[in-house]
Parts: sequence; structure tokens; C-alpha cells
Amino acid sequence: MFSFFKKKPPPAPPASAATPAAAVTPAAPPAPALAGSGGSLIGRALVTPIDIPLPSAVPPERQKWLDKLKAGLGKTASSISAVFGGAQIDDALYEELESALLMADAGVAATEYLLQELRRKVRDSGVTHPVALKNILVATLTDLLQPLEKSLVIGQHHPTVIMVAGVNGAGKTTTIGKLTRHLSDRGASVLLAAADTFRAAAREQLSVWAERTTVEIISQEGGDPAAVSFDAVSAGKARGKDVVLVDTAGRLPTQLHLMEELKKIKRVVQKADATAPHEILLVIDGNTGQNAVTQVKAFDDALQLTGLIITKLDGTAKGGVLAAIARERPVPVYFIGVGEKLEDIETFNAREFAQALLS
Repeated sequence: MFSFFKKKPPPAPPASAATPAAAVTPAAPPAPALAGSGGSLIGRALVTPIDIPLPSAVPPERQKWLDKLKAGLGKTASSISAVFGGAQIDDALYEELESALLMADAGVAATEYLLQELRRKVRDSGVTHPVALKNILVATLTDLLQPLEKSLVIGQHHPTVIMVAGVNGAGKTTTIGKLTRHLSDRGASVLLAAADTFRAAAREQLSVWAERTTVEIISQEGGDPAAVSFDAVSAGKARGKDVVLVDTAGRLPTQLHLMEELKKIKRVVQKADATAPHEILLVIDGNTGQNAVTQVKAFDDALQLTGLIITKLDGTAKGGVLAAIARERPVPVYFIGVGEKLEDIETFNAREFAQALLS
């Protein structure tokens, strides 16, 4: 799935029924009569999400990124692929595959599900060669991950307020910089809120990202995180921004006082805009294994997450944890990251990921 941010020429064309892509639509002024036709009237602009079909050929930029993803998951892919090197499908193969999936951080629940589905499909289809079994595994894993594939839509609210949370070290602030570039490159105006006032130099780090991506930032030295967030949302509305990205303090789910601070930020943001925050994203380090599932559950229980961003899939990350998340707490994965550069973030596609993990 690709992420597009496309300005809508008047009159608005009907939405396509094809696979949706993440879209930001700073709309041109439409005829007032269209206000009740399924979009929302914001100021003088009618904003309607646009469905854009996937191209038949992968663009070179996307292919380059997919190559990075395959390289990042190469070790896991090699371990799993080695299971299918034999001449027949037998119990020994299934046992090796179970071990390989568990070693890839797929978790017990997802591994059991995948093996049950494989056995059933082999029985129903009558296939006997391990290569055919591997193809079935790719399709089965794709189906398991499919509920995680969802578009981040920008433009239904003005501004769209996005809270970003995550534990220290997950790459949260860096990811906000990448997401800012991603949105800006697709036509969205972004305002950053430096609400991570607990970590030393966090405000300065976000300011560097704001400078590199040429966007505005709201910050206060030693300010209250909730107050900074309120000011940023208010400023975003006054300045006509498309997106307000709120960087919150990194914390562990066990740090209850800091988790309460996150809830406070959410409440205060709602005072600035009764419909906000429109997205609450959790940044997950792809190297944390099954602990990632624990983090998703804890933050989701506290904040009602709308999406995830998985980072650091270019190093020692095993990647199977997405299968565990899909089975145990299927919060959508909007983006995955495979490097430190600004452009090293892309939308999540279930089939692409399954192929990279099992290639």
C-alpha cells in the first residue's frame, strides 16, 4: 500500500473502490451543495478521502525500499527458508518450522495458528513438496497480517492531531522526524509539539528535526507537557495546519505516573479540540521481540491506540513479532522503518512484508 497526499481538483471525482492509500487532501473550495454528500465541511473546504489504486508495477523508489526491508529481515528469511530444503512434507519439517517461527519472534499463539492453517491447507490441497508449502505459508502469513494494513488518512479533520508515544530508545523522536518529512513531501503542512519535557535534550532533538524538515515547532523550556500540547493544537488551528504531531515523553508501561501524564495530555488536547487526538500512534522497536506485544497491550489499554509504527527493521530485528501482534492485539501498522535516513519509512503492506520475511 502506498501513501499519497493528493490535492483534489474541483469538482471532486468519485472515490475509487480500489485499495486505499494513505491520503492527505488539503481540498480546493467545492460547491456548498456537496457538503452533505459524505465528506465533511471544514471552514470553506470539503475534505473527502481519495482511494487511489495500486499501480501494477512497483515504482523504483518503492522497490529500493523493499530491497532494504528484505536485507534487514534477511537473517530471519534465511532461517525459515532453510526449513523447506528437503524433499517431502513430514512431521519433522513442521517441527523445524515451529522452531524457526518461534525464533523469529512470531510468538506461541501466531505460530500455532500458522501451523494449524498450513496442515489444513496441505490436507485440502494435497500438495507434497516443501516449496509449495512455503508458498502456502507466504499466503497464510499475508492473510494473518492483512488486518494490520490500514491507511493513515489526513484531511478529515483540520488539523489532524496525532499523539506519538513509545518507550525510551524505540526511536520515537527520530520517527516523528521521518513522518514529518513523509507528510510534508505529500503536501501536508505540519506543526510539531515538543511535549517530551522529561528527557534531557528532547526538545533540542525535535527542534533539529523541525529545522531539517523545514516545519514549525511549539516548545517551552521546562514546560508542562499537556500545556505544550494544548498550545500546539490551538496554534495548528489558528495557522491552518493540516497536521499537528505531538511528541510525548518516552516511558515504560510500568511507570504509572508517566502513563497518567499521557492520559492527561490526551484530555487536555481534547479541550483544545473536542474531536482530538485523531490518531494515537505507538512507536515500537522491532528488536524488542515479544516485549513489543506487551507494550502494545499496555499502551492500548491506557490510550486506545489507533496505529503503530515499527522501527529498526534494518538490523537484528527478526520481524515475526508483527505476526504476534496480529494474532494477539491487531492494532494497525501504518508505517515501518528500515534505517536512519529521513526517507527510510514507508507504509506497511502485508504481502510485501510476508514475502520479505519468508523470501
